[in-house]
Amino acid sequence: MADETKKAADESAPIVQKTDGEPTMAVKVYAPFKVYFEGNAHSVSALNATGPFDVLPHHRNFLCMLLPCMLTIQGVEGEKTIKITRALMHVKADRVVVFMDV
Repeated sequence: MADETKKAADESAPIVQKTDGEPTMAVKVYAPFKVYFEGNAHSVSALNATGPFDVLPHHRNFLCMLLPCMLTIQGVEGEKTIKITRALMHVKADRVVVFMDV
């Protein structure tokens, strides 16, 4: 039981790291059979029913459905753009998870 409590605490802890003095967050973009991006990033930009938005380190927790758009990830090693048709985005404790093709 203690291991489960420790694991749950570890998963909710912020994992902001600094790269070149800038904070980063963990980002994973994947579909059932493919991982499109997994790594640290400075920002993620997308589109939902409210309009275009950006997620930065220390963003508030939220969950949303993404509309068809170009998901832009400002990664530590450069920019990556991924075409989204349907996806679910979950942001929590400086982790961004985008599950595509839902």
